[in-house]
Amino acid sequence: MTVRRVMGSEVEYGISVKGQPTANQMVASTQVVNAYASAHGLTRRARWDFEEENPLRDARGFDLSRDRADPTQLTDEDLGLANVILTNGARLYVDHAHPEYSTPECTNPRDVVLWEKAGELVMQRGADLASQLPGSPGLLLYKNNVDNKGASYGAHENYLMRRDVPFGAIVEHLTPFFVSRQVVCGAGRVGRQQDGSESGFQISQRADYFEVGVGLETTLKRPIINTRDEPHADPSKYRRLHVIIGDANMSEIAAYLKLGTTALVLAMIEAGFLRSGLELAQPVNALHAISHDASLTTAVELADGRTITALDLQWAYLEKAKTFVEQGHDGEDPAAGQTKDVLDRWESVLTRLAEDAFQLRDELDWVAKLALLESYRERDGLDWDHAKLHLVDLQYADLRPEKGLYHRLVRSGRMKRLLSDTEVERAVTQPPDDTRAYFRGQCLTRYPEAVAAASWDSVIFDLPGRDTLQRIPTMEPLRGTREHVGGLFEAHDTAQGLFDAITGR
Repeated sequence: MTVRRVMGSEVEYGISVKGQPTANQMVASTQVVNAYASAHGLTRRARWDFEEENPLRDARGFDLSRDRADPTQLTDEDLGLANVILTNGARLYVDHAHPEYSTPECTNPRDVVLWEKAGELVMQRGADLASQLPGSPGLLLYKNNVDNKGASYGAHENYLMRRDVPFGAIVEHLTPFFVSRQVVCGAGRVGRQQDGSESGFQISQRADYFEVGVGLETTLKRPIINTRDEPHADPSKYRRLHVIIGDANMSEIAAYLKLGTTALVLAMIEAGFLRSGLELAQPVNALHAISHDASLTTAVELADGRTITALDLQWAYLEKAKTFVEQGHDGEDPAAGQTKDVLDRWESVLTRLAEDAFQLRDELDWVAKLALLESYRERDGLDWDHAKLHLVDLQYADLRPEKGLYHRLVRSGRMKRLLSDTEVERAVTQPPDDTRAYFRGQCLTRYPEAVAAASWDSVIFDLPGRDTLQRIPTMEPLRGTREHVGGLFEAHDTAQGLFDAITGR
């Protein structure tokens, strides 16, 4: 009955080198990460610990063999690329050809948006610093998902779930929700089909890149439901749902609703509250068709032969969620304020989308972008395949405050926000208080020379007089919080003292 859940996001950023369209993106991405790390004292010895990662474990009950996996799936290999752990508990690294920022673990949708927005500042500062290096022509970053040449890069979400929930129930109930939620959280795109060869506008940047319903891949044959079973927590109790179908949102409200509504649907799935009846006959085709129709009138076929629009699907989930919360299935809601806010905003957004989508030009990315594009089309008489419209699409996601169109909308009061600049700035260096990210971040802040490595589920110390590294496991995401360990940090000004206190030595 609540939006409270351990969750986070992982955003890959588009990158380009000024005046060098064929520049090596991996090199450029490395420069961004390394420049930020160097300027903020993060080039010390601490490395990312890959030991507990297993990206080839499938939630359907098997492990994909390494020799059959695509190289892009082997995310547990240390390729020597830039990989930094931040004091806010986040991870900043190079994922193949893109710089990527993974938020620390959070317990509610607003906090994920907050630490994701902090990631935008981290990335832009890294690009600015790298651009100041001697001989650099300048680096540009975009929070988008496509290059309009056939390639797409991800904006993933992750949600901790109970291990005992049948994966089949997750697939059944999440598929129609994911196919339709793009009308709320799509980022908008000029061009259709993967390579943008068909002119026009569509709601989602990522929709055309999804080709199957369920699968382990993330870069080829992308599935609506990803089966990677890598909990980064006690595997007997938890699974971490790895969601790859979302767009990268500039709008704080769109990102907040993306995370909040998904958290509510997951709560209903865990409680066994949802029943059959919304299964789609052809989910992938429905995903594409909905994205290609900004009028929101396209009806897709259900497995039982009925047809339904994306808005009607979203209304069905909303009505279930309202009943679920009213009945208080899981007892007292520790995030009652956000739960109510998500429900109210969800209903308001669906109501206005049904009336006139342009009412939401100051809240949702795809509507804001479409409004900008239509103003250019009307003023200059442009067809959808005009290069200027593609430039507007790209410039909307430009991270530079003085150039990005999203930022201009914010400054002019034409885009609403949830957050303040002050709290986003604080989140650049400070971790959430209420997850294990607090322990990780504080260790890096207070004892940087003693931290040899860290990951989501451990911190590894190199302590004086010890022949081996000492690992502190953090398998419970809701332990290691300020409440749990804040006093220990205040009481011990060395890593040795902290380690001894924790281990009882």
